Amino acid sequence: MSNKRILKKQIKYACGDLAGECIYAIHFVEGIDVAKMQDVIFEIASLQTTTLKRATFSYDKVSKEFVSRKEYLLARSKYNKVAYAKLRTNFKEKVLEIVKSMNSLLPQAQKDANKDALKNN
Repeated sequence: MSNKRILKKQIKYACGDLAGECIYAIHFVEGIDVAKMQDVIFEIASLQTTTLKRATFSYDKVSKEFVSRKEYLLARSKYNKVAYAKLRTNFKEKVLEIVKSMNSLLPQAQKDANKDALKNN
């Protein structure tokens, strides 16, 4: 991760794209359950807020607890890598759950049309 600000922007973009797809489906896909799709949008908003909150954390030790500044920086770097990997994994798993629930709300006719469109390309 190069920058926490960039990470937070990417989270917002991903959640915004997911919500946009839901809104598109509500307006242009016939036979979709609007109430359930709105629940999915709320779930996306919840994912965004919780992930953004979890993206800010601090290392719980100070440099005085280590023999040298170098050891402290290495330990903090290792801690950050593990924490961000866990954040990415949790975000990815939740996004996959949301996508599955979005797909389950599509009517069968739309699912078939989507498969045919993929075969023709």
